[in-house]
Amino acid sequence: MASSSHAQPLERYDTSLLGNERLIFRLPAVDASVGEARRRVRAQLTEWRSPVELTDNAQLIVSELVTNALRHTGSRSVGCEVRILGSLLRIAVSSAGAGPAGMPTAAAMEDEGGRGLLLVCTLAEVWGVRPRDAGTGHVVWADLAIGPAAR
Repeated sequence: MASSSHAQPLERYDTSLLGNERLIFRLPAVDASVGEARRRVRAQLTEWRSPVELTDNAQLIVSELVTNALRHTGSRSVGCEVRILGSLLRIAVSSAGAGPAGMPTAAAMEDEGGRGLLLVCTLAEVWGVRPRDAGTGHVVWADLAIGPAAR
């Protein structure tokens, strides 16, 4: 599994908001959860007065990570965390099952999918995968640089 010394734990709470610099929520493993995750991230980043580009990129990343968790794990739910870590915005998605097995590969032109982690790689300053703190599963996380207008 890919990892980083910058990895932070994904907290395990069912509440929607904790403090003013962290959003944590859990969603069922259903297709509609992808859109709900995007909505919650947009609402929180709007409240934090984040730049539009940061908000758009964060929505794309959470969408890709939640979609991958739904498609490639046996999870009954996915956990999401968005938090400010200094000059970075951390997006983390936890799920049951094994995480990605290395760096993403390029999808063929005719493939309908297979580009999600490549988008994450392109947009994020750094990203990684680590085991969940307790139990089985993993957390895929990505860090985006925060512009001076955020927070």
